[in-house]
Amino acid sequence: MQIGIPKELHPAERRVAMTPSACGKLVARGFSVVLEEGAGTSARFDDAAYLAAGATLADRATVYGTSDLVLQINPIDAADAALLRPGGRVACFWFGDLARDAATILRSKRATLLAYEKIPRTTVAQSFDVLSSMANVAGYRAVIEASNEIGSFLSLQMTAAGKVPPRKVLVIGAGVAGLAAIGAARALGADVRAFDTRPAVKEEVKSLGARFLELQFKESGDGGGGYAKTMSKEFIDAEMALFRAQAPELDVVITTALIPGRPAPKLWMADMVRAMKPGSVIVDMAAEQGGNCELTRPGERTDVGGVVILGYTDLASRMAGDASTFFANNMVHMLRHVSVAGEQGAIAFD
Repeated sequence: MQIGIPKELHPAERRVAMTPSACGKLVARGFSVVLEEGAGTSARFDDAAYLAAGATLADRATVYGTSDLVLQINPIDAADAALLRPGGRVACFWFGDLARDAATILRSKRATLLAYEKIPRTTVAQSFDVLSSMANVAGYRAVIEASNEIGSFLSLQMTAAGKVPPRKVLVIGAGVAGLAAIGAARALGADVRAFDTRPAVKEEVKSLGARFLELQFKESGDGGGGYAKTMSKEFIDAEMALFRAQAPELDVVITTALIPGRPAPKLWMADMVRAMKPGSVIVDMAAEQGGNCELTRPGERTDVGGVVILGYTDLASRMAGDASTFFANNMVHMLRHVSVAGEQGAIAFD
């Protein structure tokens, strides 16, 4: 069975769906791998490394037109869907109604599409849960971006030349991305506090050395599958009051809250931004779905009265090598899970 790996064409995308190391593992299991020339260059994997791992190189049309399964990261567009062979298979992020013209073409070709975001967050699927692995990378990178923007130590510094207090960081949402951000901020010595509507994550937050901010509510925000659910108006009002009380003393706010199938909830309002000290930073990790901050501009850096809002949508891609390694390992585990034992590397998606 042939696995095809195209180059990602999104302007801000540096990742690749397969690394040379992971490619070698697939070849050893009986798969053949064909890679578009230069597909891994932006992630610093050159073509020679793929050839050494047993892959072959081809142009884009050949990758889509001859492969039994195409693995890519971003949603397939209409131009690439037109290249896919009839009855072909493609795995990518899809997010519902994006690129409906591509969906029409895939349907006409009786093609099969596996949307990564639909992989259930179960114990069995953990090893190929790309949402979690990419959220882990993005959460870490959010702290690096904030630290770079704030231009200061995050940790307490006591020297003969003076004292710098630890920076105060609030992470909203303690899912995979939030926990990664908490861990990175604590590792850099910041004073970290976190908020989540799901009381069950309290111990995880505390185990990382952060303070869990609580409301005196019995209502739980656990929506299942690692996501939160929409809360009552009374809970949201109390939540907003908590954030407004926190805003003036914070140096960094990192927001990660998402609800499946809906735009990102607005949690950090314009008045909260204006209540923060000049030089503070907000990293809105939900920017691609509209943002948790009311003033976020997706894909942009915004300055509001000296408070910087980072609406970057390519945080994982900014660590392309590690992100690609994690992604490719997820793909290897996924193919091991769905493949049928045998030298031909047959696969059972249907």
